[in-house]
Amino acid sequence: MNVADVLRWGAEVRRDLPWRQTRDPWRILVSELMLQQTQVARVIPKYHGFLDMFPTASDCAEGSAADVVKLWAGLGYNRRAINLHRCAVQIVNDHGGSVPSTLPELLSLAGIGPYTARAVLAFAFEADVAVVDTNVARVLARQAGTTFTAKEVQACADERAPLGDGWAWNQSLLDLGATVCTKRNPACGECPVAQTCQWRGDGPDPAVGSAGVSGKQSTFAGSDRQGRGRLVDKLRVEPVAEIDLADVMGWPDEPDRAARVAAGVIADGLAVTQKGVLRLPS
Repeated sequence: MNVADVLRWGAEVRRDLPWRQTRDPWRILVSELMLQQTQVARVIPKYHGFLDMFPTASDCAEGSAADVVKLWAGLGYNRRAINLHRCAVQIVNDHGGSVPSTLPELLSLAGIGPYTARAVLAFAFEADVAVVDTNVARVLARQAGTTFTAKEVQACADERAPLGDGWAWNQSLLDLGATVCTKRNPACGECPVAQTCQWRGDGPDPAVGSAGVSGKQSTFAGSDRQGRGRLVDKLRVEPVAEIDLADVMGWPDEPDRAARVAAGVIADGLAVTQKGVLRLPS
């Protein structure tokens, strides 16, 4: 893969996204947590609305977890909202209100994994580190024509990250996977590095089953995730009595299932229960 070709392509067509217009670590952290498994178009208005309310980690830490969960409505995977509030509290208590700038410190924050930690380093602090999400992992597997382990794909990304261009390189590679080297029907004719690709649509896709590349998601309709989401959406509006859980989740004939899923919501910090009533955490 020719680094210069990717950088040139990115400079010409890279998407103009709001989190690419800032180097504020808190804003980058917010965007990265929102973007996990969520489409960009859904994130943009939520990103602006959240930062209007909580422009700094200190503002978020001073707010309640319930406020954060309410602002998260429509993004899904609500546990990320609780993690973001916990992150803000940690940032204030342990780092004086400033998002830390080292990998170990970032990884110590609630809900922050290797991708998010590296993304903050690359996009806020412009460190020359390689980030690997599902789009990047797919590009790298196809370029190499092989299925990677987690250690291998990160090593492959690290080898290619150019010194002095970490921000531009990672943003360009993310966009290449998101808009050209897509999961289905990749536009190989538009790819700036097609000439070095070992796959180019010929034969089994090496990205399938490669570490970091998302696989087929389970059906949402009728799933525990759907019932869980319905419960949290209801809690955003009002408390829910335990006797009403099954109806709220859409499983009127499955009270045991509703109780089990609700217990998970409570364990994740998305709700508290008192005297038979669930409500958002304070």
